[in-house]
Amino acid sequence: MLDWIQLNHVSQLDEIDRESCLNDNGVAIFKHSTRCSISSMALNRLEKGSSSIPVYYLDLIAYRTLSNEIASRYDVEHESPQLIIIKDKKAISHTSHHMVRAEQLLF
Repeated sequence: MLDWIQLNHVSQLDEIDRESCLNDNGVAIFKHSTRCSISSMALNRLEKGSSSIPVYYLDLIAYRTLSNEIASRYDVEHESPQLIIIKDKKAISHTSHHMVRAEQLLF
């Protein structure tokens, strides 16, 4: 089971940036829509796996402005569900919908 870090404030993006520089393999952000069945399936797949990097969880329905800031800051198009890997303050990979897999969190 994953040890989710709740992402609910824009100031945490600065923390993610710092952590992405310190952790050799970066950090992950999972953007989840609580209203979407595809997003629920992706969440379920991730929760059955494990992670070698910190994983932040964003409820994008509750924090849509923060979701938009993530898209802008890391230059990725907003999608849901979406898994973004951040390294050295940059998105080094991102995937969405049925492509979100737990294996992407293992390095």
